[in-house]
Amino acid sequence: MLYFRPGNERGRANFGWLDSRHSFSFGHYYDPKHMGFSALRVINDDIVAPGAGFDTHGHRDMEIISYVLEGTIEHKDSMGHSYVVPAGEVQRMSAGTGVTHSEFNHSKEHSLRFLQIWIQPNQLGITPGYQQQKIEQRGVLTPLVTPDGRDGSLSMQQDASLYRIALAAGESLQLDTRQRPGYFHLIEGAVNINDHQLTAGDALGAFEESLQLEAHEPLVALWFDLPVNN
Repeated sequence: MLYFRPGNERGRANFGWLDSRHSFSFGHYYDPKHMGFSALRVINDDIVAPGAGFDTHGHRDMEIISYVLEGTIEHKDSMGHSYVVPAGEVQRMSAGTGVTHSEFNHSKEHSLRFLQIWIQPNQLGITPGYQQQKIEQRGVLTPLVTPDGRDGSLSMQQDASLYRIALAAGESLQLDTRQRPGYFHLIEGAVNINDHQLTAGDALGAFEESLQLEAHEPLVALWFDLPVNN
């Protein structure tokens, strides 16, 4: 099974201060064909105007990951954390029994762009938690968030792992989804995957077959290894 999600067909919300593209149904955007993939529920590609952001709001029972592409997030939450998250860093917040937080563009001059990712947890009612870290690329496939925080990654409450893929032009990579679902989201570059041509913003989910990647140009992508039953 292949699930192709063209970037130019994603939902869009533009509020002036926020320009967001939704891979899955979110907020005012609803499409029953795009409700998530396995435990992966949200990938929002958000561009936030200088000095603007999301006022204090609440979450519960969700693993929320922010991957900053450009600029810096200013984060504050009800757990007492007050941090900035610059480009290249990964942030994970387990909402658990309930947490409130705000996220603002730390800069008054430059836009912020980040991917907001929600993954449904495999256990409800856990104690809320927070992590952030800069994780350097180590080879082609680098773990960013895993169930047990292995190899220097952050951790999350789900049998799922998030990796960053980096390939040079002409390099190839095989991803095995014969036993577990996987979801590939291309951040930058161009790639051929099983005869699908992907450019920035495109995504491909798969289950019960392997994916063969052939990079046309240098690329950076996220790879989600996901649970079968969710």
